[in-house]
Amino acid sequence: MTTDQTALKKGGFTFKRFFVAHDNSPMKVTTDSCLLGAWTPLEPMPKKVLDIGCGCGVIALMLAQRLAGTDCQIDAIDIDEQAVKQCQQNSLQADFQSINAMTADLNQFQLNQAHCYDLIVTNPPYFASAVACRTTRRQFARYTETLSFTELIASVKRLLSLNGLFCLVLPYHLADQFKMLCESNQLYLHQQMNVNYNADKDYSLSLMAFAFEPTHNVLTQQLCMRDVDGRYSKAFRALLTDFYLFRK
Repeated sequence: MTTDQTALKKGGFTFKRFFVAHDNSPMKVTTDSCLLGAWTPLEPMPKKVLDIGCGCGVIALMLAQRLAGTDCQIDAIDIDEQAVKQCQQNSLQADFQSINAMTADLNQFQLNQAHCYDLIVTNPPYFASAVACRTTRRQFARYTETLSFTELIASVKRLLSLNGLFCLVLPYHLADQFKMLCESNQLYLHQQMNVNYNADKDYSLSLMAFAFEPTHNVLTQQLCMRDVDGRYSKAFRALLTDFYLFRK
């Protein structure tokens, strides 16, 4: 099946096995989130997953597809009620009953529970406050004033199981700063994949996986999304092959 053979719906993004509507979410389906959903390590197999700032639910949906057939429960939280409703609708349409979407502030979430998630994933806000966005909802989704790196790490430390994994995607230029913050909070880098959009461009994204246990053997990878001719690279196609409707 290819995009040429498929009547694509509007107001969202069509994957091979499901459609993600995002017209009511302040942040749309992005390549960043798709990369994280496809790359996030799932070994050992998690029993409980938390998607922080789920938006329309694309990462939760991708993980639900990858974890199909297991008894894993995915909690997807966001402070935006309309985004959570869209995540719920997308999960229902995709028939992924493992996803539980709810409106919640991470700083107040599961305060009576500690170390309860085997995997935590997020495509977090990372812009410092600057020019205001066109809507308050979009500003909340994009800017760290609603969830700083320090607050994010503190919540992850509280919620992540002792043998769990914390995965996120950030702009490449913020990766070292975030790694240092994590290490100062006893969260240690285990895997990292740096991404550039074109062969002649610098890295633009960094996907990272952290755990409580220190390691001297960090798995570091590189991914170039497009070849010099502008077409998706073999490596990018291989990573997203279970999700994207690639043209031949």
